[in-house]
Amino acid sequence: MTAILLCAFLAYLAGSIPFGLILTKAMGYGDIRALGSGNIGATNVLRTGNKALAAATLFCDLGKGFVPVIIAGRYGAAMAETALIFAALGHIFPVWLDFKGGKGVATACGALLAFAWPVAAAAFATWLVVALVFRYSSLAAVIAAAAAPLYTWWFAATPEAPLIVLLLAIVVISRHRDNIARLLRGEEGRIAFTRKRA
Repeated sequence: MTAILLCAFLAYLAGSIPFGLILTKAMGYGDIRALGSGNIGATNVLRTGNKALAAATLFCDLGKGFVPVIIAGRYGAAMAETALIFAALGHIFPVWLDFKGGKGVATACGALLAFAWPVAAAAFATWLVVALVFRYSSLAAVIAAAAAPLYTWWFAATPEAPLIVLLLAIVVISRHRDNIARLLRGEEGRIAFTRKRA
């Protein structure tokens, strides 16, 4: 139990590093929370118009989910499952930002990649297809999160893995409740894959 609690604590700390905020401030864009959706994730960073910065944020957010699960996985499936949940929770509820973080999609995907890469690949493919077709990042994230437990059931390495991923999916989807409301009203912002010309 002590090992599980330590794993949860360290995974949470890793997940709570606000890379989107750190990188945008370092590059002179100020506080990313004052832009667009107010999120610290890569999708909102993309609204700065700096695609390289958004890509760097995405990579770091993936990494802070991936690394804890890879390390924890060396000590057994239970440790990996603990890291999977708490790394994502760290991004969503970071202690450094008064527990007001991002939606957890990239960090959860990175954690899933380390936990069960076929699940992460299937979830990412789902996100990408929906994002490209409908150009709503939030819709893509919700559908990918909803599908992830089914993919885990198909590829599951342990009997409890689908339940763990289902719990994670519920948290991620719940973080998109405002986006879902805007989607239903037709007010949700679309992904801009190219800069608008002046």
